[in-house]
Amino acid sequence: MGNKKNATAWAVAKSKHHLSDAQVRMARELGMNPKQLGKIGNHKQEPWKEPLPQFIERLYFKRFPDDALPAQQRRN
Repeated sequence: MGNKKNATAWAVAKSKHHLSDAQVRMARELGMNPKQLGKIGNHKQEPWKEPLPQFIERLYFKRFPDDALPAQQRRN
């Protein structure tokens, strides 16, 4: 039951924050909480912050440098 709730939470976060499938996968592998992505992704209110999709990609490739995806797959 918990897995279904988690999948629903990620689906909501994906649509709310305009994330691609690859970015959701990256965020899940980083251990991010889908309910708290709004705190990270408020770059319109705090202009010094990076937009959430780019932030997730930067963290992922910093942590997993060997798992570089082609740009075409990241943007889907």
